[in-house]
Amino acid sequence: CAMRLSSLLALFRPALPLILGLSLGCSLSLLMVSWSQGDADEPCGEEMRIGGLFPGSQRGNPKGSNGAEAGNEDFQPRIVPYHKDPNKPHKKVLRTRYIHTELGIRERLLVGILTSRATLNTLAVAVNRTVAHHFHRTFFFTGLRSPKLPHGMAVVAHGDDRPVWLMYETVRHLHQHFGADYDWFYLAQDDTYTQAERLNELVGHLSAGQDLYMGRAEEFIGGEERARYCHGGYGYLLSRSVLSRLQPHLDTCRNDILSVRPDEWLGRCIIDYLGLSCVEVHQEMQYRYFELGKNADPEREESPEFKNAFTVHPVSEPGLMYRLHKRFSQIELDMTYLQIQQLQVQINNLSELTPEGKAGATWPIGINPPFKPKTRFEVINWDYFTEEHIYSCIDGSPKCELQGADRADVSAVLETAVEQLNERYQPLVRFRKHRLLNGYRRFDPTRGMEYTLDLALEAFTQKGHSQVIAKRVELLRPLSSIEIIPMPYVTEATRVQVILPVTAREQDYVSNFLDMYVMNALDTHDNVLLTFLFIYDPFDAQRVSQADIFAGIKSMIGEVEKRYADVKIPWISVKTEVPSQVKLMDIISKKHPVDTLFFLASVWTEVNADFLNRCRMNAISNWQVFFPIHFQEYSPAIVYRDQQPSSASSFAADSLKDGRFDRHVFEEACFYNADYMAARTKMAADILDNDEMLESMDVYEIFVRYSSLHVFRAVEPALVQKYVRRVCNPRFSEDIYHRCVLSNLEGLASRSHLAMALFEQEQANST
Repeated sequence: CAMRLSSLLALFRPALPLILGLSLGCSLSLLMVSWSQGDADEPCGEEMRIGGLFPGSQRGNPKGSNGAEAGNEDFQPRIVPYHKDPNKPHKKVLRTRYIHTELGIRERLLVGILTSRATLNTLAVAVNRTVAHHFHRTFFFTGLRSPKLPHGMAVVAHGDDRPVWLMYETVRHLHQHFGADYDWFYLAQDDTYTQAERLNELVGHLSAGQDLYMGRAEEFIGGEERARYCHGGYGYLLSRSVLSRLQPHLDTCRNDILSVRPDEWLGRCIIDYLGLSCVEVHQEMQYRYFELGKNADPEREESPEFKNAFTVHPVSEPGLMYRLHKRFSQIELDMTYLQIQQLQVQINNLSELTPEGKAGATWPIGINPPFKPKTRFEVINWDYFTEEHIYSCIDGSPKCELQGADRADVSAVLETAVEQLNERYQPLVRFRKHRLLNGYRRFDPTRGMEYTLDLALEAFTQKGHSQVIAKRVELLRPLSSIEIIPMPYVTEATRVQVILPVTAREQDYVSNFLDMYVMNALDTHDNVLLTFLFIYDPFDAQRVSQADIFAGIKSMIGEVEKRYADVKIPWISVKTEVPSQVKLMDIISKKHPVDTLFFLASVWTEVNADFLNRCRMNAISNWQVFFPIHFQEYSPAIVYRDQQPSSASSFAADSLKDGRFDRHVFEEACFYNADYMAARTKMAADILDNDEMLESMDVYEIFVRYSSLHVFRAVEPALVQKYVRRVCNPRFSEDIYHRCVLSNLEGLASRSHLAMALFEQEQANST
């Protein structure tokens, strides 16, 4: 009964949402909500097989209860009450893993290319590089395998180069391995160029489940009979039903039909045993093809037959295959631009019927309108630029030189602006760029990069007169290629292992960290564990038995464990002069399972549930690591001065003010232990026990250099830190030390706050 489930569901199309939302099984009853999984031996199996569901399908009854003739598609379902035999034991039905398997959903098209040992590395490679990536699956069938197979191609060798034998084995292979997975099968030779988009469109318009043998119809030798076969050089389509019906007769066809051409042999077999002839038109869909002459140049072919062809034959060499692909790609591009223009005209005409009238049409037509901010915090800033400089720099400087991608972007925009003006006003006026007066740009996430240019243009008339004029133009570089990146499934139920390194200089901040951890993790019973990593320098390590510098923190940990009987907060003691992140993680990594999700925190971190959930979602095992950018508050002594700071919590809605996202700090990170161990293993060959190299790198750099994972770095509004001046260790690498210094300098206050403080200081000094 489970095997017939897909066919039953296909008949119950109107009730499909209900079926998917319930537990499917053999016992189908629309009278009951609680569905159970039954056994194939239950009575329901016989009732379904006999045709009790549909009156029109009962044996010996050509008409149903409603008088409909047998074969009518308008079936009237009859409800079958469920009666389970209590004497039979209940058996669980093994369910399929995916819905599309259970519902019998198949892929549309599989492509098979018939090649040979001589052309496998030439023409077959050209086919693979031009059109194979447009199809779901493409196989290359050959008789004898080439000594060196091309890379990235699915090659099936049958062991015999005889053409008819190759065709026989190919059809048999397709039915045995893919007959239940695809609706259509396309077979072609390797000297055939196929326009993949058009073939996919053709298949998409054909109804599945019918017998169809479609291609270029050719007469048999002699031409006396009306039946025709499909020429193999131009490719042909076989439906799944034809392949299934043909399978029992393949051996007979191989023994009885004598033919030199494989396409004739297949056509004769289909005609003799299925009574099906090759057709070029079906359901008003035409199979278009083009015969390429000798010494033909694809660039000069302008006939409608060529431009509209699905396949082109014969292609004598790989170079010609690539030229055909270039030509058809250009044809498709021109057709796409023409369709865009036609759609723009239609949108423009329809906009007059809207309440806004002609003004309701957006510019450019078909692109989202500009983003309208609801508050002043959502306003998108415009960046001012010239041909040499830009006046909004990454480092906060008021002016910096245009270089790299920014310079190339400005040059391309200026060139495009002049080209568009000449295209619009020629031949009356021709423009040439004199210089850029003013340039503005901003990135609108809903539509793309917007530009406003004030250009000084030298205009030339047809009579030769010239004059420099100023003209303002607006341009848009739209978001055209938006890709949805597939991500593995993650869950918010994953346990997070928080690692907190603490040095002697940082122990004063541990009390606040523990308070926030207790409130946001322990009181809420979040799935979080905490481990302390006490870092002793050699001097303090020698005196630990007499005076432990971390004794106060350990007593606080003991108090927390007393308050929460089921909570244990372990700690690890480490002795080192340079507390490198890599050294510390090497110790932690060995003490935890490989599937542990680490959150490497700092003593200034305020742990909260929002961030922990984002840590679980953004750190994906064997796929992605997450390095959040926390929000750092400015120094209250400079920002507020004589004013009283707000008592709002760090997690209030308006908390992200009087501070900045600190891009120079990489201390906090979320990653899986297995990913760290894999990257660390690749790094081991470079360092060769070189401790100095370990001190010069942090965990972020290890993942960037020695891992192929996604390194996700993004601002994290749920991580808010109070102002603190970090102590920069000169023993670290120059880059890490420099980032620490920049973090302290930029985290002091904003430019306006610093300017006001200097102004007040000068005023006080002048008096």
